[in-house]
Amino acid sequence: MSENKEFKPFVPASKTLPEFTSTSIILGIILAVVFGGANAYLGLRVGMTVSASIPAAVISMGIIRKILRKDSILENNMVQTIGSAGESVAAGAIFTLPALFLWAAEWGTSSPSLIEIASIAFIGGALGILFMVPLRKALIVQEHGTLPYPEGQACAEVLVAGEEGGAKASTVFAGLGIAAAYKFITDGLKVFPSEVHYEIPAYKGSGIGMDVLPALLGVGYICGPKISSYLFCGGILGWFVLMPMIVLFGANMVLFPADVSIAELYAKQGSFGIWSSYIKYIGAGAVACGGVLSLVKSMPLIIRTFRDALKGFGRGAVTDERTNQDLNIKVILIGIVVLALAIWIIPVIPINLFGALLIVLFGFFFATVSSRMVGLVGSSNNPVSGMTIATLLVASVALKATGMTGQAGMTAAIAIGGVICIIAAIAGDTSQDLKTGYILGATPKKQQIGEIVGVVASAIAIGGVLYLLDMAWGYGSTELLAPQATLMKMIVEGVMGGNLPWALVGIGAFIAIVVEILGIPVLPFAIGLYLPIHLSTPMMVGGIVKWLVEKNSAESDKKDADANGILYSSGLIAGEGLVGIFLAILAIIPAGKESTVGDVIGGFLPNMIPALADANVGNLVGLTAFALLTLSLWTFCFRRSKKA
Repeated sequence: MSENKEFKPFVPASKTLPEFTSTSIILGIILAVVFGGANAYLGLRVGMTVSASIPAAVISMGIIRKILRKDSILENNMVQTIGSAGESVAAGAIFTLPALFLWAAEWGTSSPSLIEIASIAFIGGALGILFMVPLRKALIVQEHGTLPYPEGQACAEVLVAGEEGGAKASTVFAGLGIAAAYKFITDGLKVFPSEVHYEIPAYKGSGIGMDVLPALLGVGYICGPKISSYLFCGGILGWFVLMPMIVLFGANMVLFPADVSIAELYAKQGSFGIWSSYIKYIGAGAVACGGVLSLVKSMPLIIRTFRDALKGFGRGAVTDERTNQDLNIKVILIGIVVLALAIWIIPVIPINLFGALLIVLFGFFFATVSSRMVGLVGSSNNPVSGMTIATLLVASVALKATGMTGQAGMTAAIAIGGVICIIAAIAGDTSQDLKTGYILGATPKKQQIGEIVGVVASAIAIGGVLYLLDMAWGYGSTELLAPQATLMKMIVEGVMGGNLPWALVGIGAFIAIVVEILGIPVLPFAIGLYLPIHLSTPMMVGGIVKWLVEKNSAESDKKDADANGILYSSGLIAGEGLVGIFLAILAIIPAGKESTVGDVIGGFLPNMIPALADANVGNLVGLTAFALLTLSLWTFCFRRSKKA
């Protein structure tokens, strides 16, 4: 797709506003550390993190505009660019590196040092940014009308609404306030469960439910009905076809990685047990294969992008307009080479030259896939762990083939996976930030430098956070289950021990091939298969709302109605993100012996309303609340357009 010549950013290229200032740098670094630490704790408890771009933007507007009395939309954008890096580095680190702590406890060896963790985090983050920069013009500019980048677009809408004020601001902040109150009631006060689930006894192995949360509804609306339906179809295949088949045919069979029979697993854990034990591997295979197919199809575009970039190898970018300036290609190539050598040379990083080469190869691959993937489904649904699983499979097999096994081989595999995981996470985050900047009229080069600043700050902080959490509770404990890292540890041990369920991974790969042949976009479908159906169901609801809005709007009102829906959805994402960070911080603050502020708050109202302790009543209340939330989205879509 060629670049849309009619697109005009909010701030024209001819206009220069404060952007990379001391205020934006200091505030961005603070938010990067805070969001990184809070997300590290949240991810280690529940296996998921929350996007920080929009919360950072909202906080920045509140501080810079209201407290400091300054007014620059590009300065606010720089704050969220730097601040969101902390969440991405934290996500990549917590999904892998706690496995090193778990092995240290098992083997009786020392835990990874702060320098090792910081080095892995910084190198992964810096490589992710450098790999992404040459792709900006291809993915962000040339495919502006094709790849929505929902969080990036939502963040831009939030910043523009704050800048313009008036009706736009009220729509965004109405969504923000409603989502914030909703999130606090469900996950803070725990008045009703945020996840609704129903088993289907007559169809054993299946289950249906949804996370009744505002952000997923908003992302579904922004993505639209097509992408949401692809995600949902992947979930349907997993939860209504594959899982019932496993229960039906497996019966009393004990199939690795579960250590009990399928019938017993289903009896004890229901459909969740079948999904976590088997479908995640099938989904990982589908995501990995979908990534390969995506890379193959994107290769002409990638080659053209790099060819255009290399044309400027011998000249600077001083003749380019401000909104078209990237980091110099020489800086990018030299930086990649230096970082690759650092991986090999730095003694504390347990990776040899072969591992460093694997990181460069897979790092570029997954940075490309991640950048395109978040353009489709958003950073919040970017299956970074799925890409890491694929990397660990290949890295473990390759290291084993070269004779590097045992403790050294497993440690190296996790370190490689950790760098790749951070690369994929930060590449996706950088893509969303650059999309926001493209819409607003920011200077890409300054944003890219800002991303590196955020990576440096969060890389230094994440080591201390991981060490403190391990010292406080220990990974694998009830307080810190570290589900993703435990899975990665098991995969490496499985490959090195020769007992990984390759058949499940292969099934997922061939499902992806069939889906590609049928002409269905593979990655959204594969993501839906990999993720729990509870995430794709509320997104499907958001997509249906957008479809109904388009169907029921007069031709002259369609644009306004859709814009209102995007603004309100942006507020929903922002509100949940802000309260999610707040609740994560509360969970860390002690409130007494063996409890936290979050525990005290969360246990208050349910004790006063005993009926909500009943699962059926709680599910009904959750569905009712989500229905009202959906109705509010519908109402705001038409509210402004009728006044236009």
